Amino acid sequence: MLDLRRENYWNLLSPKISTDTIRNVMDMKANMGSFGAALKNKDVWVMNIISEEGPNTLKLVYDRGLIGSIHNWCEAYSTYPRTYDLLHAGTVFSDIEKKGCSGEDLLIEMDRILRPTGFINIRDKQHVIDFVKKYLTALHWEAVTAADTSTEVDQDGDDIVFIVQKKLWLTTESLRTTE
Repeated sequence: MLDLRRENYWNLLSPKISTDTIRNVMDMKANMGSFGAALKNKDVWVMNIISEEGPNTLKLVYDRGLIGSIHNWCEAYSTYPRTYDLLHAGTVFSDIEKKGCSGEDLLIEMDRILRPTGFINIRDKQHVIDFVKKYLTALHWEAVTAADTSTEVDQDGDDIVFIVQKKLWLTTESLRTTE
């Protein structure tokens, strides 16, 4: 099922990506590393983040031959020396909302660890997607696409897949042509 979901994500991204557009991927809520495992045929490196509130499945991630760490998204994540081309955020916003943490802080953190022209795949409830949409302009992100997940067999709610891209933005001074 996850292979089908990954293919759907790739199809949604396909108008914007080429073969080497995405190299470094972070699954912000990896659970057992299934998203990373589904990318095994892609030429990407995946960092799997396990929630510190849930079951510790890091050993399962390692047993699959993947890498990962445990983290609480209410705090900053040390990414040195790496930034990411794709962040997969499956219900991460809903999780931090339940803990009373700041969605705005998470957006800023995601912007920090995402490379310019990188993508964020947010899979969450409609109210979360609406929240993220409010900040697109301020963050210099643009909506790529959105898709309803109600047709998926394992769907257990009203999740929406929303894909955004971080723009490469320059100051007005850097855009001037030299004569």
